[in-house]
Amino acid sequence: MQRTLIIMIKEPRPGRVKTRLGRDIGMVGAAWWFRHQTRSLIRRLRDPRWRIVLAVSPDREGLNSRIWPADLTRTPQGRGDLGARMGRLLWSTPKGPVCLIGADIPGITRGHVARAFHVLGRSQMVFGPAPDGGYWLVGAQRYGALSPALFEGVRWSTKHALADTLASVSGYRTTLLDNLRDVDTVADLPS
Repeated sequence: MQRTLIIMIKEPRPGRVKTRLGRDIGMVGAAWWFRHQTRSLIRRLRDPRWRIVLAVSPDREGLNSRIWPADLTRTPQGRGDLGARMGRLLWSTPKGPVCLIGADIPGITRGHVARAFHVLGRSQMVFGPAPDGGYWLVGAQRYGALSPALFEGVRWSTKHALADTLASVSGYRTTLLDNLRDVDTVADLPS
């Protein structure tokens, strides 16, 4: 079965991406950082062991963007909160192991992704926790149907996001990976 890595990305427009970081360094600086971070991330994570799909936002603009590599499959994120969009992306992926990440995790490597796919050989779900209480990766086996309640009741962008999500998947065999930091503010930027 094909392994799929979905990277959720936004068009790097000032005021539309990394707005909390933008409050610290300016909206143009935040958009510049996100554009370069995302390009670097895509280059680092290319690997013949999995297929990369870019989940783009805004939908139409992202599908037609010249910023991202043209050889990678793109799919629209669609409407709804983060849970609705992530759920749709996971449910619409062909059967087989799938991992979904954000584009703002400077420390992620091919090794982290490979480990997540390896863990999905014995677990139904895998999560990469973040120090702020959220998570940088969610993965699922996708050999059977995922619960429609997968991301219900999750308090997104809070210290409760991972705990809430784990509560919604309590019936699944779940494994946690390494703790990695995503970038929300200037304090999160690598030194």
